[in-house]
Amino acid sequence: MTQSFANPLVEQREFLAGKSAVLLSEKVVFTVSGEDRLTWLNDLFSQKLDELLLGESVEALWLDPQGHIVRDFHIVDDGEKAWLITFKTGFEELLTQLQRMVFRAKVVIADCSADFAVIATWNTAVQGSALQWVDPWPEITSGGYRYGQGSEESWLYRESLIPLADSENVWNHFGKAGTMVIDALRVASHRPTGPNEIDEKSLPHEYDWLATAVHLSKGCYRGQEAVAKIHNLGHPPRRLVLLHLDGSGHALPEIGDELYQAENLIGKITTVGQHYEMGPIALALVKRNVPISDVLMVHCLNSGEKLSAHQEEIVPASAGAVVDLGEFRAKRGKEN
Repeated sequence: MTQSFANPLVEQREFLAGKSAVLLSEKVVFTVSGEDRLTWLNDLFSQKLDELLLGESVEALWLDPQGHIVRDFHIVDDGEKAWLITFKTGFEELLTQLQRMVFRAKVVIADCSADFAVIATWNTAVQGSALQWVDPWPEITSGGYRYGQGSEESWLYRESLIPLADSENVWNHFGKAGTMVIDALRVASHRPTGPNEIDEKSLPHEYDWLATAVHLSKGCYRGQEAVAKIHNLGHPPRRLVLLHLDGSGHALPEIGDELYQAENLIGKITTVGQHYEMGPIALALVKRNVPISDVLMVHCLNSGEKLSAHQEEIVPASAGAVVDLGEFRAKRGKEN
């Protein structure tokens, strides 16, 4: 999300007041229809989808066999089709991969990206929308688990699917804001999303994403064993933090800029925002055992500037290992 606007702080206030909307040009839409659609999706993704209710908004992750996040999906079902919103990067490859996994299931996958625009609003419906996805964050959904305390900032984000033929009518009722508005509000609310927060090593536990995107007691899906093992017995190697940035410099960090603890490289920036109340803030992934009280240094790769950053905890270093090993071993001993 790299668009630049004259006054993003004013735009944030207008967006929060329901006066503006954001065209999410980096988002794409596809549908899965057919009588097996929900059970088929349930077998693929981390969320429980086989009993998805009509109009219910859910979030799901597609994982690799080692439990790493491949991508995230926003899903809502209209009774005949499941509508999935995801990011554009690698979309054609995604559809090809999903098509190969159909086998004998009675499902039909259809790319709707050329027919629908995805428009974001704050706690506001968009007239003429075919469907609306209401973000479940920051609630803990059924089967989910949260390690941290969560943000005190409200998060009332929605994504509406608008037929392209009608999309221009939206701007008769809303001002048009830029994606920097969402970035700043999302950082303040500790809200991870793809592709910003996702890399080849990403685990749901590192972001507190088990709260809304993972059902820990559903049936098998790819990556489930790794997710359960880390949650029950291990710790993720990294954790997401909110950074309060030194705003005295001439530049803000960019995605991918490096974080240092003294001379040690310990993480990277994943999202940056200029918040209307909090000032310059960012989400970052850092090594799990970096003390939360340590002041970090951001090395801005393009500008060459160095900025100090104070951490605010999102995911605690203790995340994972929820099973009491002593009790677990005692039970195993009795069974044997």
